[in-house]
Amino acid sequence: MNRRDFIQTSAIAMASGMTALGANDRINVAVIGVRSRGRDHITSYAKLPEARIAAVCDIDQAQIERAVAFTEKVTGAKPQKTYQDIRKLLEDKDIDAVSIATCNHWHALATVWACQAGKDVYVEKPASHEIWEGRKMVEAARKYNRMVQVGMQSRTTEHKIRGMQLLRDGVIGKVYMAKGLCYKRRPSIGHQPDGLVPAGVDYNIWLGPAAMRPFNPNRFHYNWHWFWDTGNGDIGNQGVHEMDICRWGLNKTTLPEVVVADGGKYIYDDDQETPNTQLATFHYDDCELVFEVRGLLTGGESSIAYDGANFIGNLFFGSEGWMSIDLKGFQIYRGEGRKLVQEMNYTEKEQWDTTPHIANFLKAVRSRNRQDLTCDIEEGHLSAALVHMANVSYRTGRKLHFDPNAERFVNDEEANSYLKRKYREPFLIPENV
Repeated sequence: MNRRDFIQTSAIAMASGMTALGANDRINVAVIGVRSRGRDHITSYAKLPEARIAAVCDIDQAQIERAVAFTEKVTGAKPQKTYQDIRKLLEDKDIDAVSIATCNHWHALATVWACQAGKDVYVEKPASHEIWEGRKMVEAARKYNRMVQVGMQSRTTEHKIRGMQLLRDGVIGKVYMAKGLCYKRRPSIGHQPDGLVPAGVDYNIWLGPAAMRPFNPNRFHYNWHWFWDTGNGDIGNQGVHEMDICRWGLNKTTLPEVVVADGGKYIYDDDQETPNTQLATFHYDDCELVFEVRGLLTGGESSIAYDGANFIGNLFFGSEGWMSIDLKGFQIYRGEGRKLVQEMNYTEKEQWDTTPHIANFLKAVRSRNRQDLTCDIEEGHLSAALVHMANVSYRTGRKLHFDPNAERFVNDEEANSYLKRKYREPFLIPENV
């Protein structure tokens, strides 16, 4: 039996309930990508008695060793298995769910393969690297009856849930604009020459679906966010959280028909490809969504809280007032006098956290009801698609029209060329997942 036959057989078995978890069984989780966010995933699963960290997977052997030691420290037990190749991990019948904390360009492929292998999936934001593959993630989740949760933790954060409900209830009247702010200070990455692949790193698997190119340390740890092959800029890094809140607050379950984005990489002379300053506007039929990225020194805006060098949050404007909402709480102002009429503030301990979001994922793994998920893959796909639409407009340098039903740009082949990357074999997402 080849790998594809095996994973499809496994998926059918899982979907039919042949390996359904008992109420008292712990969920065997494998964490994929364990350097930074993956370490946070390990920390969260360690707090949840319903989960067992059964395996860790990373392209870097040194990171695997650190993750094994860290897991033992926080849980009292080492993971039973380690993998350097995700394909081998997905053949492991003892793994119930995977937690994906890889680079952006691996999110979709890892998710599709995991769904085909009968695994439930927690995948970091942004859900996808391009629009086409995001839709394939949704199709795979539905076809194989998998629970797929996207790591946008605001959806499981009490004050943000409350704030969005108040908008639905008309607290500021008819909402005509949502604005997302990603004013996150980013220093220059400088220049680095190509070099040797570090010992213990499987660079071929790290690249995965991305084009083969010489190893460069500036494209590796974290800075991969700033290169189009592997990342989506800060609008798709920090920004996708606030983009999701914009769409959530506007109560939009489809994509807009018009996008225009501009900006640039200013001040720095370095290797970064993505913009450090970006302004995008999306037009719906009855409102607009505005998003701004500033990675350089800047002031804040309205009541968005100052956090170190950063101002990150959302503003909603309505016919009767406006709302400011961020990590620390929300404030609602009404009337011509802009009177503060309601607020909800949190201490540092009560702020945004990964653990409740992962706990919500595990709840759905048990219930087999995707309605239990606070950020199902469909939600994650739509919010990531807004990021991608903005980046395509920026890269083509023009206003674009979009067909939300077909999820394609209208009469613009250059723009549509950015919908789907040319995947590098054998790291392929098929048309029919």
